[in-house]
Amino acid sequence: MTILTTAATRPALDGIEARTAPATQVTPQGAAWLASASAHPGSTLAAWEGRPDAHAVLPCGTAFDVVNVPLVLGRRMLDLLWERGPGSGPAAVHRGRMLLFASPGTAQRLPALLAWEEWGPAAPAPLCHGHGDAVTVPPLRPGPGPSRWLVAPDTRRPWLPGPDCLLWAFLHAARGPAPVSIFGSADSDASVYDVSKRR
Repeated sequence: MTILTTAATRPALDGIEARTAPATQVTPQGAAWLASASAHPGSTLAAWEGRPDAHAVLPCGTAFDVVNVPLVLGRRMLDLLWERGPGSGPAAVHRGRMLLFASPGTAQRLPALLAWEEWGPAAPAPLCHGHGDAVTVPPLRPGPGPSRWLVAPDTRRPWLPGPDCLLWAFLHAARGPAPVSIFGSADSDASVYDVSKRR
């Protein structure tokens, strides 16, 4: 697909509101990974080739699950994952919500883990989309509109956070002050959204 190119640099979103942050582009390998979630990956890729600025609805539960949270809370979670954790998988904004792509099975496990925790009334429980659910993903090519990639898929096998990692990020984002890193001391020189930090 010639219309898809790798962004030269990841957007450093520190201090920029997620809704106005520059979008990143999906690579051909990232598009192939997204399409692998559908029942007919070849047809999905062909449709994107013809209309890279179109949204797509993809099923969850096989290639990925999605944790869906309000935008401000999701922004905090994303910042925490990059500043003090292992980084994130693909992440997108869609109609005022943050979509955090997670490992399959997260949608089933995360609510059970949250049931054991107390995070207070400051944040609603996340919506978890797994097997039997579908989500709308942003267009492959950045453009105006209510949907954009903040961390775009760029490989056929992206690292995806699991329920434990997202539980940590959700609880600390919902509770407020900066948490202690779950991976030892944070690298203060690291770019917030440097994808090389993914484990």
